[in-house]
Amino acid sequence: MLSLPVLLISMLLFLVLFFGIGFLLNMLLRMSWIMAIVYPIVCIFIIDNVKFIEYFLSPGESFSALGNKIVSLALADILILACGLAGAILSGIIIKMLRKRGYQMF
Repeated sequence: MLSLPVLLISMLLFLVLFFGIGFLLNMLLRMSWIMAIVYPIVCIFIIDNVKFIEYFLSPGESFSALGNKIVSLALADILILACGLAGAILSGIIIKMLRKRGYQMF
């Protein structure tokens, strides 16, 4: 069980972390929504203990284990991961706004 200050700090950290990563990836790759697309894969790596190759070698067991882990997430975990997704989406929105206003480096 997380205390409220730890939860709030974790949520803020995930938001800022994935906003920053998304912003940098958007600048380098010039693809506004790359982090929002990659974020669910990152979440799977955070949530699940199954190795990536196991999704190809034994997909039934791997996806079943992933489903069980997702269903058993606590509310605090869901809030933290949702803030990370919000940061990834926010980075795409900010990049789009900057490009629309004429900033060429973005």
